Amino acid sequence: MIDVQRLRVLRAVAEHGSFNRAAAALHLTPSAVSQQVAALERGLGAQVVARSTRGVTLTRAGRIMLGAAESVAAELEHARQRIAALGTGRTQLTVAAFTSGGRLLLPAALTRLMADHPRTVLHVREGEPEDTLPLVRQGAVDLALAYHFDGPLPVGPGASSGLEWTPLLEDPLHVVLPQGHRLARRDALDLTDLAAEPWVLGCLKTEAYLRRFAERAGFDPEIRGTTTDYFFARSLVAAGMGISLVPSIALVPEVPGVRAVPITPPGPVRHVGVAALGGRDRPDVTALVRALREEAARHGGR
Repeated sequence: MIDVQRLRVLRAVAEHGSFNRAAAALHLTPSAVSQQVAALERGLGAQVVARSTRGVTLTRAGRIMLGAAESVAAELEHARQRIAALGTGRTQLTVAAFTSGGRLLLPAALTRLMADHPRTVLHVREGEPEDTLPLVRQGAVDLALAYHFDGPLPVGPGASSGLEWTPLLEDPLHVVLPQGHRLARRDALDLTDLAAEPWVLGCLKTEAYLRRFAERAGFDPEIRGTTTDYFFARSLVAAGMGISLVPSIALVPEVPGVRAVPITPPGPVRHVGVAALGGRDRPDVTALVRALREEAARHGGR
């Protein structure tokens, strides 16, 4: 039988990348962490971590066990919540959301949910998908409003299954320019039109996407500013520092002195959706996903 504590230790090792940091997070000694991992490997008959001077990484067997460990943690948390609700009749629902999507879709959806499920106690936390989607798998969050660009969802190592993704809307990125810019009155812009322009960006993932598109267009963008807030980035554009790349839903509230111009297709697009654990019968979760879909439809979503 696999010990749950050993799975907990494996999750910490995977998250922190070393026995020492995992030990500090778990309030254990590095020796105790090493012993727990070794015991797990003996029980499985397979190596779950590869040790090196730079730390530890999961083997293929370790990644399989990490997925199982996260599923077990989620089931235990789900059971704890159900037991806690037995005495009060109240259920806890925790929602994670990225900033611009949460601002656009979440308030009205939560209002509908609270009207239909008044005994549900809501908690909301902000975060980027690479942080919040693993929390859904672990049971720390019931569902996450998230997004991705190309490729699979950013659920992290060992988290290749278990999440149910409901698409909500597509969120194309726009070029934001100072109002007086020579290209600001165009109906659409190709990235090749912008090869000589300096850039101010509001998200590191947007920078990576810009560089990928710019490489295809044959130029290397000059980045003069990086922020973690699209409103701040647009304010810097208004001040004349450069131009920016901003998702549609992050274009509100308006910033005076700038204009957003669509990119000639095929341009970069964020795919917005909601993730929850599959196979769960939670009426409040189902109701919130439905409310988010209805709210997304009001904004041109699916």
